[in-house]
Amino acid sequence: MPAPPAPPDRETDKEQQIQPLLRDDTNFASGRIAFFQYIGVTVFLYLLSGFWLLQVQNQEYYSDLAERNYIRSSPILAPRGKIIDRDGRVVVDNHSSFSLILSRENLRPEHLPPICEGLDINCEELQERLRRFDRTRPKHIPITIKEELNASQLAFVEAHSGQDTFPEMEIIQDHRRLYPRDGVAAHVLGYTGEVSDAELNTTEFARYKQGDIIGKVGLERQYNDILMGIDGQRRVIVDNRGAERRTIDKKDAIAGKSIRLTLDLDLQAVAELTMQGRRGSVVALDPRSGEVLAMVSAPSYDPNKFAGRIRRRDWEEIRNNPDNPLLNRAVQAQLAPGSTFKPLMALAGLENQVIDDTTTAHCTGGASFYGRYFKCHQKGGHGTISLRRAIAQSCDVYFYNLGNRLAIDKIAEVAEEAGLGHKSGIDLPVEAEGTVPSTRWKIRTFRQRWFAGETISVAIGQGALTVTPLQLAHAIGGLAMGGIWHKPHLLRDPAPQLEPPRRVKLNLENVAKVIDGMSAVVNDGGTAGRARLPGIEMCGKTGTAQIASNELLKARRESRRKPDENAPAPEYRDNAWFVGFAPRVNPEIVVVALYEAGEHGDRAAPIVRDVIKAYFDKKSRKPETVLASVKVQEPR
Repeated sequence: MPAPPAPPDRETDKEQQIQPLLRDDTNFASGRIAFFQYIGVTVFLYLLSGFWLLQVQNQEYYSDLAERNYIRSSPILAPRGKIIDRDGRVVVDNHSSFSLILSRENLRPEHLPPICEGLDINCEELQERLRRFDRTRPKHIPITIKEELNASQLAFVEAHSGQDTFPEMEIIQDHRRLYPRDGVAAHVLGYTGEVSDAELNTTEFARYKQGDIIGKVGLERQYNDILMGIDGQRRVIVDNRGAERRTIDKKDAIAGKSIRLTLDLDLQAVAELTMQGRRGSVVALDPRSGEVLAMVSAPSYDPNKFAGRIRRRDWEEIRNNPDNPLLNRAVQAQLAPGSTFKPLMALAGLENQVIDDTTTAHCTGGASFYGRYFKCHQKGGHGTISLRRAIAQSCDVYFYNLGNRLAIDKIAEVAEEAGLGHKSGIDLPVEAEGTVPSTRWKIRTFRQRWFAGETISVAIGQGALTVTPLQLAHAIGGLAMGGIWHKPHLLRDPAPQLEPPRRVKLNLENVAKVIDGMSAVVNDGGTAGRARLPGIEMCGKTGTAQIASNELLKARRESRRKPDENAPAPEYRDNAWFVGFAPRVNPEIVVVALYEAGEHGDRAAPIVRDVIKAYFDKKSRKPETVLASVKVQEPR
């Protein structure tokens, strides 16, 4: 009999059942251990890469960030250079003031409203400036939010700039620009202001940064690189609450260099006085060198309002002024010169041998050309008149005939030789070119041919012809010098690199005949007897330039309710011009006056007379009479 089967080993069965479970637990544990190992390796590699970035690759950058946690930098602003006149008198200076800067690293948004209220700052404008700075400048660079702090504002900052209130505020010493009162020479000097985003995108100001104060217009802009200094820096240690502990180092600012101008402050003051209450310009040049002795544009503005950041209400007031005080009429007003163009017309006729000093014309008060009647300013006419008397009496009919015989291109040639129709190249940022019409000019500009009838108006300084006061002074000065034109300039020291004078070969006998006629304008019964100066032979030429056609003026008169109101409205009154130089031989000064809406050229003549008299009074060492002799007349 076979042996009975052994009873099952329960322990063995149990082990066989548990063994797969043990293998599953071991595999599970191994997977978890591997998972955490991977995580550990990943974290280690991340920390290692961070250490590499901190200690090796970007060590300087992160060290700088860490250092800023306890080191604060404050700018030390450099003063701009002074601007002085030809005699060494300070025209533009600086005065010490206090400005408030804001640390953007420590700035809390909830602090802005009370800071704006305490300092009388427009909070919306400040927030916009901060947003603009955040886009373009690192956080550690502070922003100036208020210049020229007054006593109450200083007290507010001192009371609230502690570590428990507004630690982001800090006061620094500033140097605010100080310009002459009443806007004297404002258009020449210009003003300073914060560089704009648009300017930062230009090559001229690419090297500057947001918040920098630069020259905006005038000489401040033209010579900004000379006048602008280099800011310094002060570094201090602060604690975790922003309180200063001690100064680490200090780098002093380097002041800007001063510039010396050709302007004579005495002549400038006289010219400013003569234009009080008027709209227009005065330019005085030394034709022997091109130095600008005086330059006035009226009305003017106060550049002190622009020093730093101009208030919105001041800007709106200036911008909305219908007289446009920001326009530098001396170099930007492009207007018809009227009869002041006649000396160049006479020179063109003599040089082209179309006339001589004995050529005459008969004036009956007007003449017809190409089916149109052109009037002379003298209603009854001048009768038979020669060149000298035609210049002295400013006979339009004589010059109508001369222009008709010359034709436009010969007129344009002489005008351009004298510098009209081109920028003079004066050292100011903005200058207009003016217009000298010609057959080529009209085809290029209007795609039309030139009509002979158009020349008649140009012959008396009207039509398409336009000049600036500076161009006219430059042109007549070169004529008086016998065909030598020096480039106008305002900088005297540091000495500018001047170009050689431009010379045009003229017949000096012809030049003398033109000057003889201009002498008669002032000294021999001409149209500017009011400009005569005892002991000084001054030569000159009046000009009355229409700004509206006779047809328009007639239509306006007919549309008025009162038939006796025949005078033109102020906006349509003729412009008055006068250009004069002295002495007759080897002239030392040439002056142009533009009196807008002055109606008659003889009303501009006393302006030129007073400036020339001031020049010779000062030269003869009579400075006490320079300003005392000026007769400020009421504008008409």
